[in-house]
Amino acid sequence: MSTVSALLVIDVQVGLIAGEDPAYRKDEVLGNIAGLLAKARATHTPVIFMQHESDPGTLLAAGTAAWQIHPAVAPLNDEIVLSKRASDSFYETALQKELEARDVTHLLITGCRTEACVDTTSRVAVSLGYDVTLVQDAHSTTDSDVLTAEQIVAHHNDTLDDFGNDERAIVLKRACEIEF
Repeated sequence: MSTVSALLVIDVQVGLIAGEDPAYRKDEVLGNIAGLLAKARATHTPVIFMQHESDPGTLLAAGTAAWQIHPAVAPLNDEIVLSKRASDSFYETALQKELEARDVTHLLITGCRTEACVDTTSRVAVSLGYDVTLVQDAHSTTDSDVLTAEQIVAHHNDTLDDFGNDERAIVLKRACEIEF
């Protein structure tokens, strides 16, 4: 059985990556995701964007400037953009249906917030039977009350590396190591 990959870009929205509290290494992360998008598009690898939507009056309320996907990594007209309201990109979304329609068995995961949506989606993907590559220099977050963003990213890269089960696992790679 051949491996079919897809690039998943989670919540790289203006308010999360470049808002009032910009994400750790935002320029590097945006550049790495943009490079991965170029490689994926050149090889016709499916690209799926997840776009978090929260209640009116909050940071990621639909239609606001902060809710928009960052222009440095904006989707093309024919690329899939799915709305979500939970940290799990699979929860009450069409993500799994879209992946199954394209026979995807391997996800390359990038995006925001490392400790929430990136972590949760990576773990759930393995449980659902997908192989996962977490692009270690293409996800980010901001400082919490307890840890710096740098510590959060490093901790999750360490914790998620080789996380999985007997059949599937998360592996880490740098963006420059990714080939489609």
